[in-house]
Amino acid sequence: MIRVQQEDFDPQAEAAALIAGRTDIGGIVTFTGLVRELIDNEGRPAAISAMTLEHYPGMTEKMLAEIEAEANARWPLAASLIVHRYGRLEPGDRIVFVATASAHRHAAFEANMFLIDWLKTRAPFWKLEDGEAGPAWVAARDSDDEAVERWR
Repeated sequence: MIRVQQEDFDPQAEAAALIAGRTDIGGIVTFTGLVRELIDNEGRPAAISAMTLEHYPGMTEKMLAEIEAEANARWPLAASLIVHRYGRLEPGDRIVFVATASAHRHAAFEANMFLIDWLKTRAPFWKLEDGEAGPAWVAARDSDDEAVERWR
């Protein structure tokens, strides 16, 4: 299941809804990404006052669905959920939520890490950070590309 939205979300409520009534699930792994206050797009300490996430509706959901389908093809997941926000967010705000549920913990953990790594590099979101030096678009990081290579 995929949702791209401006509204905030409640990680506990999302996880509970995902597995409600299911008795075939042995474990659920969740990841919640937050806006950091002290990092710039080059990895140097800098005060960030806000981050604006933009996306192309339709294209974004399609790519997220493809990434989720790949995770479901690789691991025996009973359920999965990706919630990604867009719009202006401030430090401490939630950006992304990924939940993976499976009969066995190993599949849930691996699939969750796979989804986060692929979201960082393949999801069509554009991030504009507002900080001390003014606004700056977030560039792709080599470390994110290296993380996704382990899944190839």
